[in-house]
Amino acid sequence: MVEVPGAEFLMGCESGRDDERPLHRVWVSSFEMGATTVTNLEYFRFVEETNGKMPPSFLDESFSSPLQPVVAVNWFDAVTYCEWLSQKSHEIFRLPTEAEWELAVRAGKEGSVYSWGDESPDTFDFYRNGWNDGRPHPVGLRSPNLYGLLDLGDNVHEWCLDWYDSEYYKMSPYHDPVNIEPSSRRASRGGSWRHRIKVSRCAARSSLDPSFGYTDYGFRVVKVVGDRLPSND
Repeated sequence: MVEVPGAEFLMGCESGRDDERPLHRVWVSSFEMGATTVTNLEYFRFVEETNGKMPPSFLDESFSSPLQPVVAVNWFDAVTYCEWLSQKSHEIFRLPTEAEWELAVRAGKEGSVYSWGDESPDTFDFYRNGWNDGRPHPVGLRSPNLYGLLDLGDNVHEWCLDWYDSEYYKMSPYHDPVNIEPSSRRASRGGSWRHRIKVSRCAARSSLDPSFGYTDYGFRVVKVVGDRLPSND
């Protein structure tokens, strides 16, 4: 787990998609976040201890390496993992909110298009030629950001706590925003090995039916510092 200090920042992007507007200031309290997405090795321990179901990706050699991110888990699977981890540790683990995720990927670079700045991913050999083998990489192949977090914005989409609403930014509160109003989709963040756009902009939003589990979807956990946010319901 890596500490992300509380901070105010400008969330969203005026030149992005409609659901990234309006640009608005939010305050996110401090929290801890998994340095990487949850791996197959970590998830397998959960499956063993709970007699749970293995994601179908475990049976495919393209997705079953121990240090690859676990994929093909739906939102409910990810939440159940967080609940199990909370019971084991006697602390509160959950999925990150969209605001926490965006604060974490920016790592103090307010206004930057990407986690590293404004340069196009095409200027980096890794993003031009990575993932040619049609599978997610093992976690942690590249350098961490300023907070010590790895792979934020690429490799796999990451489930978030929020319900997705394309209009949410118009009504978002200032302190620790999280959308708890039910809809048909849950929010997600980050780029994916599967798509032409391998790495996402900091403000780019995505979403999916929470019952779906695809091989380009994974998750990372957040540890709450104080019980300050709504539950997953």
